Amino acid sequence: MEYLDFELPIKELEEQIEKCQVIGEDTQVDVSATCEQLTQKLEETKKHIYENLTAWQRVQMSRHPNRPYTLEHIENLTEGTFLELFGDRGFKDDKAMVGGLGKINGQSFMIIGQQKGINTKMRQLRNFGMANPEGYRKALRLMRMAEKFNIPVLTLVDTPGAYPGLEAEERGQGEAIARNIFEMIRLKVPIITVIIGEGASGGALGIGVGNKVYMMENTWYSVISPESCSSILWRSWEHKEKAAEALKLTAKDMKENELIDEIIPEPLGGAHRDKPTAFQNVKDYVMKAFNELKGLTSEQLIEQRMDKYSKMGHYQE
Repeated sequence: MEYLDFELPIKELEEQIEKCQVIGEDTQVDVSATCEQLTQKLEETKKHIYENLTAWQRVQMSRHPNRPYTLEHIENLTEGTFLELFGDRGFKDDKAMVGGLGKINGQSFMIIGQQKGINTKMRQLRNFGMANPEGYRKALRLMRMAEKFNIPVLTLVDTPGAYPGLEAEERGQGEAIARNIFEMIRLKVPIITVIIGEGASGGALGIGVGNKVYMMENTWYSVISPESCSSILWRSWEHKEKAAEALKLTAKDMKENELIDEIIPEPLGGAHRDKPTAFQNVKDYVMKAFNELKGLTSEQLIEQRMDKYSKMGHYQE
């Protein structure tokens, strides 16, 4: 397990407990009382740290190297029934955007999401979860297929943003994202969106328009990353913590501003600390959303989606 800088007190206590247990086994001395005290202190330390995370620390949690990525979520949600589909039928297959059919509790879903990769080689293959235009066009192709066969759509958002390279702009990155937003608003089947990691800028919005939008507890959703915001305002990344607070990008902030529907709780310490529980929580919320939406007609789904987004934000004349 890798530890973030603010998790070092937890690491020290876990190492002390491990040493305590080893000493007891080697010397045959009863150290159970000491180990119990350390364990109690560990639980108190965890609770204090994780219940008082700053916005920047939430951002760090969303990027934790052990945090489950999209394909791991899909594999556990669908229990081996996932069939991946490839290509945008126009240019090529984008490895940063994955999608296909799978069953969750016996119900078929078209599942689409960004995949970052779990090691250096895979991250390069997946372009660090930053999709090109063909990735968003592949996503739209799969959504239209889902609409044709009346299959609900589940999108899993985890991206630092759409790929900003020159070749992506040449192939119409902005148009591809805008087209997805436009078409998702009019899609005739239920759309459920879950932010499972980073939700940055148009890269997230390109698959993020849903009837129900959820955020996992230790994720963020914003028009810009804290580092980029800091570099624009202060010409340096040194103020990223201040930028994170100002952007109001945490799940709690988004819920208070009525930009998402609900927050999916995570195990103490984050989704990577207890993956089975995290996957089950996501599954429960997805099925809850589906059960609320399945009785609506196509017209009602579209109307609900349009009303949802037209009411967002506050303004004064």
